[in-house]
Amino acid sequence: MLPRWPRGPLPCLQHRGQELKQQVDSLLSESRLKGALEASKKRDIYQRCIQLKQAINENKNTLQKLKKADEPTPVGNYHQKKEEEHSLLDKLTHQLQELAMSISRENITEIGELTEREEDDDSAEGDEEEDDDDEEESKESGGEEEETQEEEKQGNESHLQATSKEYTAVGNFTAQQAGDLTFKKGEILLIIEKKPDGWWIAKNAKGNKGLVPKTYLEPYHKEDGQESSEEGSEENVDVGDETAEELEVKQRTGSHWSAVRKALSEQINTVDVLTTMGAIPTGFRPSTLFQLLEEGNQFRASYFLQPELAPSQLAFRDLMWDAKTGTIRSRPSHVSLILTLWSCKMIPLPELSIQVLSRHVRLCLFDGNKVLSNIHTVRATWQPKKPRTWTFSPQVTGILPCLLDGDCFLRSNSLSPDLGILFELGISYIRNSTGERGELSCGWVFLKLFDASGIPIPAKTYELFLNGGTPYEKGVEVDRSVSRRAHGSVFHQMMMMRRQPQLLVKLRSLNRRSRNILSLLPEILIGSMCCIHLLIFYRQILGDVLLKGRMSMQSAEFMG
Repeated sequence: MLPRWPRGPLPCLQHRGQELKQQVDSLLSESRLKGALEASKKRDIYQRCIQLKQAINENKNTLQKLKKADEPTPVGNYHQKKEEEHSLLDKLTHQLQELAMSISRENITEIGELTEREEDDDSAEGDEEEDDDDEEESKESGGEEEETQEEEKQGNESHLQATSKEYTAVGNFTAQQAGDLTFKKGEILLIIEKKPDGWWIAKNAKGNKGLVPKTYLEPYHKEDGQESSEEGSEENVDVGDETAEELEVKQRTGSHWSAVRKALSEQINTVDVLTTMGAIPTGFRPSTLFQLLEEGNQFRASYFLQPELAPSQLAFRDLMWDAKTGTIRSRPSHVSLILTLWSCKMIPLPELSIQVLSRHVRLCLFDGNKVLSNIHTVRATWQPKKPRTWTFSPQVTGILPCLLDGDCFLRSNSLSPDLGILFELGISYIRNSTGERGELSCGWVFLKLFDASGIPIPAKTYELFLNGGTPYEKGVEVDRSVSRRAHGSVFHQMMMMRRQPQLLVKLRSLNRRSRNILSLLPEILIGSMCCIHLLIFYRQILGDVLLKGRMSMQSAEFMG
């Protein structure tokens, strides 16, 4: 009997892919059964989704490393079979993401209904007790009931505090780098500290401590609906709570931030699912500046281009006419400069389940507390061979050059010592499985324009390393696979720094001609250098119409 030929790597992966397909199909059919509506069953299905997704990712990584020379025997149509296997794994990934998304949405709605029912029951019980008790008995026994209620509340709170720190692992996790904690499914972990980036400090039964991802954990006791709802709100509105604390400390002004936090909290569930399934890096968030642009016109350039009335309502504060020259008067500002966006390097990519529609950088004036100017957007270009590198150049056919021009002007009359430029890198995306569109932040960085002594920073090229999360989160990395934590040799640390996501920006000082041109613009504005003459022409037309024909500067004849 002839010996069997050994099976090559590609056929083995194809066989493994078929097994995964069968498991995914059985999981999908199981989720459609009536019994799958139970909470425990949903939890089990969600955990299996995560485990299957990890197995599919391992198959993808192995498939990408395969080469035709690795096969012990010839394989016909090798590249075609490899592409077919890759497309099959992508399809399975999409199905798992859809299933996990639907389960998470159902859990959110169930928790909301459960808490509403509990509130209604509590209020009904309170009304019945008040009706049954007499006034004299309530006076005598009121103190005793309050004491017993306080004791029960304290007991419940102490019980919650004791159990809320204990979590159960819903899947296996292997440490990715030094400082991470490895654990297995079903293991009970004690949470020591919850960080806003989603990586918590935990301790296992052996006393070992390390960082663990919160998406692999669930509360150890989930018998009470209130506990699960409180835990869900704590995880989902983590960013909003931290922002609220900073509001009290810094006394932020402007009501638009509450609307932005609400819009971000509505999207955080989608982002959490995408992060859990490995579709996006852990540091990606819904775009903060995009939400500000969606809330109204107060952060658009058109809002700042309009003349502002003086307190007397009889003249314009920032638009005056010079009768001698027949033009509008120039107005100096506290900050006036030109910056150039050079490139963005080592920006992580989402998975193939998300199609990137555009890459862009949004920038605005920021004082660490609130946005002080319009939000300017610059589109980025990239090459298929280098998708992690973004560049800014107007030499692209079919698109208006001003959208891609990296040369920008900046004017501000703010006297804040913390004044700087906030850069937010973002992508517009569409999910292939659902057609859902959205905006994600790929990282942000803040460049302060003055040093501690109030002196402007020098005009030069700055290499800025990006932060993950939102501008109100601290210590969040864009991609934890490329950590900034210092470990290893000096050479290893230098190599890690080269792999960090970064933005290259050049600040340029103004000559007399450029300063005179910019002084004809509003005192607060950010825009593209290629359209600066058009903006000045628009302001000149406003001056001709509103100011030139007036007999007196205090006359309100042409103002309505």
